[in-house]
Amino acid sequence: MTTPQKEGYAMDSPYAWAGIGGLITWGLTALGGASVFIVKSKHPTLLNACLGFAAGIMMAGAYFSLLAPALEMNAGVLPVVIGFLLGGGFLLVAERLLHRLLSQQERMPHRTALLVFAVTLHNIPEGLAIGVAFSMAAQNPELLGVALALCLGIGLQDIPEGAAVSMPLLRDGFSRRKAFLIGQLSGIVEPIAAVVGVLLTAWVQALLPWALSFAAGAMYLVVIRELVPEAQKDNSMMAAIAGLCGFALMMFLDCTL
Repeated sequence: MTTPQKEGYAMDSPYAWAGIGGLITWGLTALGGASVFIVKSKHPTLLNACLGFAAGIMMAGAYFSLLAPALEMNAGVLPVVIGFLLGGGFLLVAERLLHRLLSQQERMPHRTALLVFAVTLHNIPEGLAIGVAFSMAAQNPELLGVALALCLGIGLQDIPEGAAVSMPLLRDGFSRRKAFLIGQLSGIVEPIAAVVGVLLTAWVQALLPWALSFAAGAMYLVVIRELVPEAQKDNSMMAAIAGLCGFALMMFLDCTL
């Protein structure tokens, strides 16, 4: 008799649940970003391997976390293809704008800025998905477990993604503290997007395939244009092996969680 009351009470505020879920995924992103404090050496070979590892994580995440779910949403393949190309094209335009702005200020290499931008962009549809899940659970309390599992799965995937941002920053000469701070900030959009996802559930559900594939296109472009060429400069074998390991790890997390 008491269980239905607890379930109903638990989902009286889907905004709070979505916000908490987004904060959890942000925290796990920060946990991954803290990997910069574990790596003691700044040897170029090790840092290039980290760059290759980040590239593998991003490629696997772009497909298994973004493209595959978008294709499963029954919106058709065309919106996914168009969204993917728009995401890549958008990042090309962003690259030129960032290059002009950053070349004047010399605060951050435009490659680094693109990486942070692409991963942050990728976290937005994940946050929206969390918001939609908790909004649906508010209508049907039996879906609360599904929403919590989705939140946990996204959060665990965000751990290596946090490392995929902070480790290249370390390679680009940032201090460990700055690399961590910037890396964890890439996840701050998730609690915000989660609350927005609850507010705009009907619209978000229709736009989610486009948003997911758009973010995937942006991530693939960063990997192909920036991460892989940079990782291959000194020790291409180590970077290639690290890339395979990063892809395998992210594929395992995505497929099992």
